[in-house]
Amino acid sequence: MDSFISALTIFVLAIFVGFEVITKVPPTLHTPLMSGSNAISGITLIGAVVSAGAQATLVSTILGFLAVVFATINVVGGFLVTHRMLGMFQKKGEQERRGT
Repeated sequence: MDSFISALTIFVLAIFVGFEVITKVPPTLHTPLMSGSNAISGITLIGAVVSAGAQATLVSTILGFLAVVFATINVVGGFLVTHRMLGMFQKKGEQERRGT
């Protein structure tokens, strides 16, 4: 029970610290930050596939599958947001030629 409480405390503190760090990021750094986040989500996706594929127990397989689904959503969404943000910095003529 003590390890659960300490892990929960660390998790809650990480939420607060993460929120404070993200809200202080200036708009010019959002695209590089999103690219780094996509890389981390890709690593998470690999770990989730390994966890789901190990099939140690039914619970680990189900949680691994859910992790694969959520990490995939995060990676795809991150790339879509990054693509859209980078499109905002293109000139009008370049957007029309590329069809975006």
